[in-house]
Amino acid sequence: MNIKNKIRTGLLVSFLYLSSCSSNFLDVEPMTNVLENNFYKNAADAEMALVGCYDGYQRTASNGNMSFNVVSDILSDVSFGGTGNTDGRAYQVLDRFDKRESPSDNNLFDGTWTDYYAAIYRCNMLLEKLEGTDFGNNAAAKTRIEGETRFLRGLLYFDLVRLFERVPLLTKTTTDNVPQSEAKETYTVIVDDLKFAAENIPADAYPKAEASVNDGRATRYAAKSLLARVYLFYTGYYGREDLAVSKVEVLAGLEDVISSGEFALVPSYASLWPAASYVPNTANNTLDRSAYAGEGNSEVVFAQKFNGTQDYNGNIDGNRWLVMLGLRNTNASPYGQGWGAGTVSRRFVNEFAAADTRKTASVIDIEGEGIVDFDSKDQREYTGFANKKYTPTALPDGTSNTGGEKDFQLSQDQDFFVIRYSDVLLMAAELGSSNAQNYFDQVRRRAYKEAFTPLAISKANILRERKFEFAFEGVRYWDLLRQGLETAAASLALTENVQSGTAPDQIIVKRENFLATKGFMQIPSNQITRASGVLVQNEGW
Repeated sequence: MNIKNKIRTGLLVSFLYLSSCSSNFLDVEPMTNVLENNFYKNAADAEMALVGCYDGYQRTASNGNMSFNVVSDILSDVSFGGTGNTDGRAYQVLDRFDKRESPSDNNLFDGTWTDYYAAIYRCNMLLEKLEGTDFGNNAAAKTRIEGETRFLRGLLYFDLVRLFERVPLLTKTTTDNVPQSEAKETYTVIVDDLKFAAENIPADAYPKAEASVNDGRATRYAAKSLLARVYLFYTGYYGREDLAVSKVEVLAGLEDVISSGEFALVPSYASLWPAASYVPNTANNTLDRSAYAGEGNSEVVFAQKFNGTQDYNGNIDGNRWLVMLGLRNTNASPYGQGWGAGTVSRRFVNEFAAADTRKTASVIDIEGEGIVDFDSKDQREYTGFANKKYTPTALPDGTSNTGGEKDFQLSQDQDFFVIRYSDVLLMAAELGSSNAQNYFDQVRRRAYKEAFTPLAISKANILRERKFEFAFEGVRYWDLLRQGLETAAASLALTENVQSGTAPDQIIVKRENFLATKGFMQIPSNQITRASGVLVQNEGW
């Protein structure tokens, strides 16, 4: 069963994890003793608990809280806060690194914080219970489950440590009031978890050829790819090589992913995303999806899975954040309506080369595509451009084409690509592979097609290529940070004229505001209060 659908079976597991309340500082609910004593008895129980861990990771982006995926783009230099002209200014706080944009918004990440720690709690609980679980003669299943669980925990902590830097580091279930750990301690756990996953999830556990039934599962290749991203961010941001993994090891892991034969670039860049590849057919009110490469395609190394069956009755499994990025109150098939966040910078759009096919695959050109029904009077920070990769889709009559209740807010089911194969190629090139020029050329050749001309390999050229290759995929901001705060500030600081409602407006991101935060986010005030001051607010907030 595909993990996307299997997560639907995790409702029992959710009940197991969330069956009683706690007032500890993380506000994460532990299991009752009765349920603890009646679960984790055999391999089937452990498998179900693992699904619960995937479900926990899914819920970090499906609960309607501040999504890491959206925030990562709002913080970058390619997207602005946007939303409705009369909405609160929470996204402007983030976009401009300035709490004065909305002084009362002291808990922007409160739901995010609890969602992540709830997911980490599930992982820790399963890891603790594995020793007492009867696997019979199937010891390999135990090791695989531990590998998948530790991959998820490593990924969850990597998101947290990038957002907040110093966070409570919990590797066991506890209700103790735990202080924040230094970033190095958290990265040590992340590296250890990912190395374990890379070494202990069997290479043939989830073959790409069977993506229809196993897409979304953590693999040794996903672990090696994520480990490279962790290494590049840590060594870049902190300027230190003191992790328990070397550049040579990380590069070898990427080369293993490449040589595995499991992955390949899809021929057409636009085919990776529904809104970029769907073609509306007004005659019969359908969407031609034949150009879409599909979920779990050859390029997907790891994806965060979603279902279209979320509803208002407690089912939480949809891509709740996607609606934030949709065209404000506008259905323009194949694009569906949303709340207008993440308007796209004109400066960024103008940086695309004319022959780069990634431009039209990544950006909705509202006027250029003839979207005459778009009413900018309700749009804040209108630039004329919107995110095409991650936006709701709709049938020609404006009906949501998703499953379930077809609710445009809840029923979105587009997966989020955490790591694509092109990222593996570019990371390997950046780390000095002997095939660096070939890897770099592969990515660029797809983007430029017949207009491709070779470009000499260099770190600057690789980083520039990443800006266009991974626009709106939650990568750009972290790529900026790992180049150093001054370099990041030079890109992030900008002034751009926009329109908010019917009035001219101006976005001003100040270098000094960004530098004051060191690139990290606000610790939720609620969490500091619950911790009785044990948690300390980040600088600049």
